[in-house]
Amino acid sequence: MILDQLARLVHSGGVVALTGAGMSTESGIPDYRGPDGQRRVQPMTYAEFTGTSAARQRYWARAFVGWERFSAARPNAGHRALAALQRTGLITDVITQNVDGLHQEAGSTRVLELHGTLAVVRCLTCEDRTSREEVQRRLTEANPGFQVRSDEVRPDGDIALPDAVVGGFHLARCVVCGADTLKPDVVFFGEPVPRDRVDESYRRVEAAEALLVLGSSLKVMSGYRFVRRAHALGIPVAIITRGRTRGDDEASWQLDAPLGPALTGIATRLGIEEDFGPVVDGEYATGLPLGLT
Repeated sequence: MILDQLARLVHSGGVVALTGAGMSTESGIPDYRGPDGQRRVQPMTYAEFTGTSAARQRYWARAFVGWERFSAARPNAGHRALAALQRTGLITDVITQNVDGLHQEAGSTRVLELHGTLAVVRCLTCEDRTSREEVQRRLTEANPGFQVRSDEVRPDGDIALPDAVVGGFHLARCVVCGADTLKPDVVFFGEPVPRDRVDESYRRVEAAEALLVLGSSLKVMSGYRFVRRAHALGIPVAIITRGRTRGDDEASWQLDAPLGPALTGIATRLGIEEDFGPVVDGEYATGLPLGLT
C-alpha cells in the first residue's frame, strides 16, 4: 500500500514538509482551489491593495468581518500528526504557504512561513508592526455600528461583502505615522516572496533526504520551485493532496487523500500512539505498525 511506502520514506528521516492550503481544510479553512485545480476565490492583488485607499477600505472591511471565524480555526488531526512526526526527529522542517499559524499551534517547530502570517500587521509607509488582534480592536472602535455577520471563511481571512456595506467602513491608521497603509504581513497575489525566505527554503530543501508535499496543488511557482529543485538534485519527492498537482511528474509517490487520515495513518504505522483528534475519513488512519526500527 502506498501509505506503507510513505511511512518507510518518513522513517528514513531528514524529511522536509512543504504544506499548502489543503493542510487546513479540515480545520474549516477552505483552500483556493478545488480538487480540479480551478480557483474558487479571487483574492485581492498587491497592486490593487496598494493602489488606492478605497481598495484598502474594501479589504479591511471584508477582513474585519472574516477574522472572527478565521481566527477561531484550530489545528486538525493532520497538523497534530505532522507535529508528532517532527518531535520524533523524522520531519526536520516545515515550509508552509499557509498564513494561519496552525502548524505552530499544533506544536510544530522550525516552521518557515513562506507567505508570512495574518497574526501581524505591517505599515507599508513606516514599517511599524503590530498584532492583528490589536488592529481588530482598533477597527472595532472605529466602526461601532458595523454589525455585519458572515459564516464565510477564506484562506486569506477575508470574505465577500456588498459595496454598499464596504462604503461605510472606517480604516484604522498607523499609530506611528498616521498613514492608512496598514497591510497584513502576508504575501499578496502579485507580490514577490521576500528573497531571504526563498533562499532559506532552498537551503532546507537542499539539505533534506526527502521532500513531502502536503495539501498543495503546486499551481504557483512559489511552492513548485522547491519540488523542481529537489527533483533536480535527486531528492525523493512525495505528494499527498486532493487531486492532481503541477509537480506529479517530479514525484515518486502521489496519494490523493485528505491530510488528516493520511498523516495519522503514517504516524500510526511508525508506532506513534497519540490522540490526534477526529479525522474526516478513517480509511487511511488504520493499519498495523510496520515494525520499523
